[in-house]
Amino acid sequence: MTLFQILSEPFMLRALWAGCFAALATATLGCFVFWRKTAYFGDAVSHAALLGAPLAFALGVNAGYSAVLVCGAFALLFSYLQNQRIFPNDSALGILAHTCLSAALTAVSLLKIPNFDLHGFLFGDILTVTRQELPLITGAALLTVGSLYYYRRELMLMTVSEELAAVEGVPVKRLNLMLTLLTALTVGVAVRIVGALLIVALLVIPPAAARFFSRSPGGMAFRSVLISLISVIAGVSLSAELNIPAGPAVILTASTVFFLLFFAERIGGRNK
Repeated sequence: MTLFQILSEPFMLRALWAGCFAALATATLGCFVFWRKTAYFGDAVSHAALLGAPLAFALGVNAGYSAVLVCGAFALLFSYLQNQRIFPNDSALGILAHTCLSAALTAVSLLKIPNFDLHGFLFGDILTVTRQELPLITGAALLTVGSLYYYRRELMLMTVSEELAAVEGVPVKRLNLMLTLLTALTVGVAVRIVGALLIVALLVIPPAAARFFSRSPGGMAFRSVLISLISVIAGVSLSAELNIPAGPAVILTASTVFFLLFFAERIGGRNK
């Protein structure tokens, strides 16, 4: 079969659809993660998402929906601990993330889940995305991008200074909670695409690459989405052509784009 014929298969079309909408959400949200230096939160949530697998088995629901449920609960609990100001944020994230990870592995062992694909949860398995999961991924992406666009002015002001934003009347606590929940939602659905170990790369690499040739936040967000979409489409295509895991292929494509733009910017800067 040719590559075009492979990409025309229903499971590949579902993978491309899911990957492109996940890329849209992660690339847009990733800009705020990049600006606000909150990548560790995304990494911690991805650990929590693993608990969605045994929860899905116990409740008899789709793993994608259970992962979003667990990530949402994680985000709310973290926000509560953050407001209590008992622990530093990184300590609270470390406690919650590794508690969820340990609970997930323990539950898998106790429940004796048949054919449990730990590799798929760690590195993603976009080719197994089901038709039932597409509305969740699409809806989550549209909600994330729409919310970020609607509150873009307030969020940018908060990124510069939360104190200044509060003086200007911006509801800082509410918008911080929104960002936390949107990150949890995006990670919860994107874990199916690139896996728990690689999700932070999809959040950080496209915005970092876009930064080299962007002069405004809007331009950076647009280029980040473009790089992310290219990475997903090229990564899935390489996966089909070379028979390699799709998640790592997507991230390697994004990394390649990053280093090409990095060296192009370095060389261009020296020639000026």
